[in-house]
Amino acid sequence: MSRPLRADAQRNRDRLIETALDAFTNDGADVTLESIAKRAGVGIGTLYRHFPTREALAEAVYRNELAKLCDAAPELLRTLPPHEATRAWMDRFVDYMATKRGLGDALRMVIACGGDPYAESLERLMRTMTMLLEAIDRTDVAPLDVIATLGGIAMAPSEVGPTDGMLDLVMNGLRYRA
Repeated sequence: MSRPLRADAQRNRDRLIETALDAFTNDGADVTLESIAKRAGVGIGTLYRHFPTREALAEAVYRNELAKLCDAAPELLRTLPPHEATRAWMDRFVDYMATKRGLGDALRMVIACGGDPYAESLERLMRTMTMLLEAIDRTDVAPLDVIATLGGIAMAPSEVGPTDGMLDLVMNGLRYRA
């Protein structure tokens, strides 16, 4: 079992993940690790201490984004009425999917090297969606159906327009009972 990181080491790790997210999504998967370390304000040795390979860094970035998305649901439910919390989480899901698309090349590198960044994704998303559906009293709706619908909305071409109307449509459907 690993020990928790010192506060400064945790800050460095967090900064590297945030910087790598920006670098991978804006500069591509081939961005140099040296430039990521420099932008994060740490040495390359610090980067390698936390992430021994480019793939380990890319996977950590993706898992961090997934964790932020899933961890937001309980906080949203604590601070907003259930339907508003669910709708706010849907906005975050669309943002998460855009980030995931931006990380596409980096995540393909992880997979090519034998990694599985998505190993826990569906399970975590299903637990989160189940929590949200329970909060709005829609246990009759399959969580995977909602996740798949949100994924489709997130992947819609930009010509379709903003996703707000489509997400509102999903929420209206969840409010309606046949």
